[in-house]
Amino acid sequence: MSGANLTRNSNCSKIENVSMKNYLQNIYKHLFCVALFAAFISAFSTVGYSQKVVDKTVATVSDGVRTELITYSDLMWQLALNPNVPISPPSSDDLNRSLQLIIRLRLIALEAERLPAAPPTKDKVDEEIRRILALFPSTAEFVKRLNTVGFDSITDDNFESLMRQRVAIEKYIDFRFRSFVVITPEDEEKYYRTEFMSEYRKKNPGALIPKIEDVRTSIVETLTEQRVEAEIEKFLDSAESNSEVVILSEV
Repeated sequence: MSGANLTRNSNCSKIENVSMKNYLQNIYKHLFCVALFAAFISAFSTVGYSQKVVDKTVATVSDGVRTELITYSDLMWQLALNPNVPISPPSSDDLNRSLQLIIRLRLIALEAERLPAAPPTKDKVDEEIRRILALFPSTAEFVKRLNTVGFDSITDDNFESLMRQRVAIEKYIDFRFRSFVVITPEDEEKYYRTEFMSEYRKKNPGALIPKIEDVRTSIVETLTEQRVEAEIEKFLDSAESNSEVVILSEV
């Protein structure tokens, strides 16, 4: 792989809040960190924050057959979806974290495009938009950030396209990884005794520890996401070694 150093950085949790459901929440957190059945949007010739900045291609990701472009706008759009990340102007660290994340999402996109799939439904896209809106103090605050990076509103065609892509990623993750996870009663019991109990005591000193029956659903969800993360990490390690990433412009 040529170009950028793709070292994983736990600081990516700063841009985690906008990831697609559980997968993207965890993929940002651990930076393997939400399938695209088409490339991310590469529209907009300018990005607005304080002043107009000419858009540019920052990197390319190729599997030897197809090549995905990553533009400066892509990085800004990603940052804009997190209420805790400054974008006027963005920091170099945040831009680079956004770049590393998008590179890894594009690797998933290239794999996902190999499989035919129905596009996400409008209901699912609307649900994703509502989930992101809930991260912000108000719709007006969110729209203000969207305006900063070039979107007109939450009904902007390009913004809705981006949301469809996010939903498609989660759909692919469910199909490719989550649907094959099996958690046994033995797994649940082991996690309850070796991890849950000790963590509960730390967070709730002196409190009565819940019975496993009362927290079983939570334990299964936790173990499932851990397994999904591990499988995605393996997949991305392989994808990175078999793909070419070229950084064309430092950010």
